[in-house]
This record gives sequence, structure tokens and C-alpha cells, in this order.
Amino acid sequence: MDSTPTAELVETLKDQVQTVLPDDPIAEAGRKAMLPDFIEMIKHEAGSRTGEDIEDVHDMRVATRRMRSALRLLAAYYKPKTIRTLSRSMRKTARVLGTVRDLDVLIHDLQTYQATLNDDAKAALQGTIDLLDGERQFARQDLVRTLDKGDYRRFVQDFRAFLTQSGVGAKSHSEQGELTPSQVRHILPTLVYEHLGTVRAYDALIADADANTLHALRIEFKRLRYLVSLFSPILGSSIKDFITELKAIQDHLGRMNDLHVAQERLSELLPELDDSQKTSLRDYIAGLAEEETRLGSQVADVWRRFNSRSVQRQLATAIAAL
Repeated sequence: MDSTPTAELVETLKDQVQTVLPDDPIAEAGRKAMLPDFIEMIKHEAGSRTGEDIEDVHDMRVATRRMRSALRLLAAYYKPKTIRTLSRSMRKTARVLGTVRDLDVLIHDLQTYQATLNDDAKAALQGTIDLLDGERQFARQDLVRTLDKGDYRRFVQDFRAFLTQSGVGAKSHSEQGELTPSQVRHILPTLVYEHLGTVRAYDALIADADANTLHALRIEFKRLRYLVSLFSPILGSSIKDFITELKAIQDHLGRMNDLHVAQERLSELLPELDDSQKTSLRDYIAGLAEEETRLGSQVADVWRRFNSRSVQRQLATAIAAL
């Protein structure tokens, strides 16, 4: 896709951004809330193709994830066929972005570590970096092919129409029932506390949580954060502090998951390396394991802070603003 039409589309969409209001119908508020993320997705498409700045893939991936999460959270207020079609297209885009992003992070972290080594150790580790960079080149080709396909272009057109035209894909009032809560201020408090309840249900598992359990908890934290971030403009000022706390624990769990996945992924490369390269990579993997263990020992403290009265009061105060 030519960068000029992309830039023009971004500017056109910026003019259509509207403020979410507490008395908006939830389906219409969802459109308003997702449009800035759609703009971010489009804005970082060109950079994701070239790979000149690895943050473009990251930002495009985050925007796509946020929109997928929003559709999942608000699915009850849109027609199932609409949600299925849009979600399927976004899932394909997220998959190819995720493959490139994961390799970007692996390579970046290895290069950061490599910079601390002596010349011989640097050379030994370069073999691993070269293998991963080869995979990344293929992954980026797959990403570009996906973005060039008619399916992706149709998705952009369809999602633009969905986000900018009132009523498209939304369930009618009669489908929801006359007394069914329909406005943001009716629905959001329940949605938020349902997701908070899902997160806090992990309390019984934290003490002995393994990597898979903590990964699942991180996903639940991410969904809660996406939800409150989506509607943060209409929540009380304390929501910023609550989101900061969510980000802290999400980042903690996210780093642990990244470390765990990196150890498994890098261990798979060992058979392809010579002896000196294997030694260098094993030392790096051992360092990842030590960091994962250290962060794991801190999970209980991070968990207690999140569940403290002061942090939970931030959320309650923000919700009360509705």
C-alpha cells in the first residue's frame, strides 16, 4: 500500500474521532473508542513493512490486539456475523505481526547482551543472532504478503465502515430487549468488575503458580487493562493511577513469560550451532533462567500490592464518576 494514500487515510480518520460519552449506547461508544487504535494500526503499516524501526511492528500489533480485545469484550452488543468476520481478519494480521515482533525482541535482547561481552564471546553469539535474523526475514516477507493481499485491504475498508458509520453491525434495541441496559454508564461498571473478579480468582493459585498459570493471569490482566483503557476518558481521574498499577503487574508477568518462551525457543537452536556457539548461548539461557526465578520470587509481593485497598480504591473512585 502506497504511503501517501495511507497518510491521507490517517488524516481523514483523525477528523472523524469523537469523544466517548457516558450516555452513549455501548455499541456506538465501542466504535468511538476503537477508532484511535484503528488509526494507529494504519499509521504504522508502512514502517511494519520495512522494519526500519522495530517499534512500528510493536505499535501496529498492540493496536490490533486492543481492537480484537474490544470486539471480544463488547461482542454481545454487535451482530455475531459482523464480529466473526472482523475478528477473523484481525487474527490473521495479529499472527504475522506477532511472529515478527517475537523475533525482533529475541534479537534485540541478544544484541544487548552481546554488547557486554569480549570479542570472542561476541563472535560466538553472532551465530545465534544470524539464525534468528534469517527467520525474521522470512517472517517479514510473510507479513508483507499478508498486508498486500486483497483480504487485508477489504478488512481495512470493512472495519473503517464499521467504526465510522453509526449502527453498522450493531444489534437493534428490540434484539436486546426494552429494559436491557444499553448505555455505557449502565454496562461498564458490571463489565469492569466481572473482569476484576476473574483476575482476583487467581488468589488461590498465586503461591504455587507455574509458568502456564502466570501466563493465563497475565492475559486476564491485559483484558482488564484494555477494558478500562478503552473507556478511560469517561472514568474518574484516578483511573490513570489504576492503569499504572495494572501495567506494572502486567509488565512483571509479561517479562517472566518472555523469559520462559525465550529459553524454550533458544534451546531449540542449540543443535544447529558449533561447540563455542553452544557454550555462549547456554550461558545466555542460564542468565534468562536466573532472571525468571528472581522475578518469580517477587510475584506474591506484586500481587499483594495490586489487591491492596489503596489500589482497589483507585478503580472504585474512577467507576463512581459514571
